[in-house]
Amino acid sequence: MRRNGPIALLFHTLVVSFVLAPLVLVCLVAFTAQDTLSLPFAGASLRWFKAVFDHPDFLQSFYNSLQLALLSATLSVCIALPAGLALGRYRFPGRDALNGLFLSPLIIPSLVLGVAFMRMFSVMGISGSFFWLVIAHTVVITPYVLRMVLAAVMGIDRSSEQAAQSLGAGPWTVFRRITLPAILPGLSGGWMLAFINSFDELTMSIFVTTPATVTLPVRMYMYATESIDPMMASVSALMILITGGAMLILDRLYGLDRILIGERV
Repeated sequence: MRRNGPIALLFHTLVVSFVLAPLVLVCLVAFTAQDTLSLPFAGASLRWFKAVFDHPDFLQSFYNSLQLALLSATLSVCIALPAGLALGRYRFPGRDALNGLFLSPLIIPSLVLGVAFMRMFSVMGISGSFFWLVIAHTVVITPYVLRMVLAAVMGIDRSSEQAAQSLGAGPWTVFRRITLPAILPGLSGGWMLAFINSFDELTMSIFVTTPATVTLPVRMYMYATESIDPMMASVSALMILITGGAMLILDRLYGLDRILIGERV
């Protein structure tokens, strides 16, 4: 195996440091006891973490984001599972076009999607509905689940399914006892990745949320336009913790390298 030379190692170290430095600084500032965002600080304190839990708007926005991410990620799995099985196993007219349609939210800017959803909801008279907010998030995060399902489906050895069918097992039995367990890691990883993206979504959500359905990222953006204090760093640190924990679970379930590299369909 070819090893990286000192220049490559130095380059990788600089890139990783550049990416992690802002996150580390935010987490450090979250523990300040001062009233301003500043480093270094005199002493560590949990003052601003306590302030987050004493702020009802942030708590409600957190619950909104959590509920939204759970529902939209689950709905995305329900859509991506049959779509992934069809696209990964069968060749039919319009397959490539259908695959492109499902994956198109990945190449459309979130700003454009947000404006389009806002206009559509306004014309339909459904602005402010939490249900349609879930639908909007589902559209954005379904491609992530679909890619994971496609990778899992393409990696299945179908000899076990064929053997079960030859022994008299029906389609539902084969799916439930062979196919589903085989693709479950990819399905679980896709759900987790969709959950993370929905929970952290800001750009599109700004256009489709209302005062009753404000998500945590939108609440943070609104608060930052009015006041910059260490409480924002505390909220950011909590979000980093939640996202990092979810990514760790995702890595244990499926492997981040397979998500980032993917497999050809």
